[in-house]
Amino acid sequence: MYLLGLGIILLLMKWQELGPVAAWSWWWVLSPFAGAMVWWAWADWSGYTKRKVMEREDQRRRDRIDRQREAIGQKPKTGASRKR
Repeated sequence: MYLLGLGIILLLMKWQELGPVAAWSWWWVLSPFAGAMVWWAWADWSGYTKRKVMEREDQRRRDRIDRQREAIGQKPKTGASRKR
């Protein structure tokens, strides 16, 4: 996501002819977009994206269970007693 933001900023600077970016080659200005495509391809191929989604879902589930335990008067599991 950072590469995409950088690419947009450089693209706008090149288009508006601001600063040193105006003199750069278009290849340098557009290279962050290529880097973002490579990153996303790797993240999908390696399972990184799916793993992060699963970690967030697991944390939401643990938080929901803790809230329910507090609602019925039990202490939530913490630290080493909780399976990860």
